[in-house]
Amino acid sequence: MPVPLLDVNAQNLPLESELTAAFTKVLREGKFIMGPEIGELEQQVATMVGAKHGIGVSSGTDALLLALMALGIGPGDEVLCPTFTFFATAGAVSRVGATPVFVDSCPVCFNVDVNAARKKITKHTKCIIPVHLFGQSADMDAVMALAKEHGLSVIEDGAQSIGANYKGKGTGTIGDFGTYSFFPSKNLGGFGDGGMVVCNDDALAERARILRTHGSKPKYYHHFVGGNFRIDTLQAALILVKLRRYADYTRLRRENAARYTAELSKLPGVVVADVAEGRCAANNEAALAAKGAKIVLPAAYPHNDHIWNQYTLRIVGDGKRDEFKNFLGTKKIGCEIYYPVTMDQQKCFADLPEAARSSCEVAHRLAGEAISIPIYPELPRAHQDEVIAAIAGFVS
Repeated sequence: MPVPLLDVNAQNLPLESELTAAFTKVLREGKFIMGPEIGELEQQVATMVGAKHGIGVSSGTDALLLALMALGIGPGDEVLCPTFTFFATAGAVSRVGATPVFVDSCPVCFNVDVNAARKKITKHTKCIIPVHLFGQSADMDAVMALAKEHGLSVIEDGAQSIGANYKGKGTGTIGDFGTYSFFPSKNLGGFGDGGMVVCNDDALAERARILRTHGSKPKYYHHFVGGNFRIDTLQAALILVKLRRYADYTRLRRENAARYTAELSKLPGVVVADVAEGRCAANNEAALAAKGAKIVLPAAYPHNDHIWNQYTLRIVGDGKRDEFKNFLGTKKIGCEIYYPVTMDQQKCFADLPEAARSSCEVAHRLAGEAISIPIYPELPRAHQDEVIAAIAGFVS
């Protein structure tokens, strides 16, 4: 039977009556811009993740842009960011006139390799943006220690990790700013674009709020050149309906991930990524080769609360990932390659200094090996069985 990578209607349609009621309420109130539902969403998200301030914005990309603007990052500045990630992180850096400096990845958790980041710091480095990729936190102790040592700002890109934790702290609440996305495919998926900035510093939060609305406070009195980064009232109202169920969505994703790991690790040539060292950038490639690994399953560090935005495999061997993708296609099983081209290899960044694009070998390997399979909360057991059976057929 066909298995989709994601089925948003499986989650949204059972809520149709509540979503319709939320829409009707906003319609009748007529407060389509900065209505009361926005403040409610901001407060509830901030409380959920453990932040003092929540600031609703128009997208996860604009959340990054707003955070950079609030920190005064601009021309002449360099910002460290992972090269194996979605484009928005580096794109936002470029849009404020700063230079993205691309950093290699950890082969275990896919997140930024902080030791590699250290080697790329210059006198122009002003900020580091760790991305909590696929729903698992980056090594925030190491990130914050590096930032403190060199006087760097920290923006946590939590587009895929709202509700995840690092040593008991919510991702997005550890650095100067945290940013989230409500894009429909995210764990807390909205009904179009939307995002959130969180912050624990009163002054930074106030600056971000002012910048969100053209830099004005009060209306028509402009302190800064800001932007139109507001989230719509209707979007906030609809997301609030789903936020009440977010703990259940997370529980189901974790159950699906646990079952994948338990069943797939029984197959020949399938191994779980080694987290025995309990830290990022573990040098486990030789061990994988010794085990004859064909597929490496993702793993969560014990100190992290992974929320599994994606369940991402590594298919070992030149060309094997594409062969695997094609094989799943013949079985009508949805999958997606995140991300086939690293940021340092993108045409739009070809003119950056070589130092900003060099030494990203692990990320390049991940870009040729990584592929994600269905993990959404409502994934039927029968569909999961289809996925497991297909993978068994590939490795046999």
